Amino acid sequence: MKLTSFTDYTLRVLMYLALNTERLATIQEVAEAYGISENHLMKVVHHLAKSGMVESVRGKGGGIRLALPAEQIHVGRVVREAEGDQPIVECFSDNDHCRITPSCKLAGVLAKAFESLYASLDAYTLADLIARPQPLVRLLARV
Repeated sequence: MKLTSFTDYTLRVLMYLALNTERLATIQEVAEAYGISENHLMKVVHHLAKSGMVESVRGKGGGIRLALPAEQIHVGRVVREAEGDQPIVECFSDNDHCRITPSCKLAGVLAKAFESLYASLDAYTLADLIARPQPLVRLLARV
């Protein structure tokens, strides 16, 4: 399984904001810190604002910041919301045309695997991801 770039960028934006809680950040500075596209981050930040994890302040001197404490943002929730509710395989969808679905054990195996993945991710918060902030801060400052 591979997470989408959207999910990856979502987690990176949240980590950046968690490392910079004392001020508003801009999409431009986050993009420069990670060396990624501002256009992609605009979509990510819009999604995060809609989900209530990020607050966007408009106008001169505006920017973005966490809307919740890092301890209240669970990695599993972030990944679920960023990845969406698309079925991981056809047999999980309403449009299942797979011939072996009635006898196939793969769906159960995959369902159990994803439950385990999300249970593991749910055990961590954004605060856990930045528990040792100094190395991250140094790396992100190398713009």
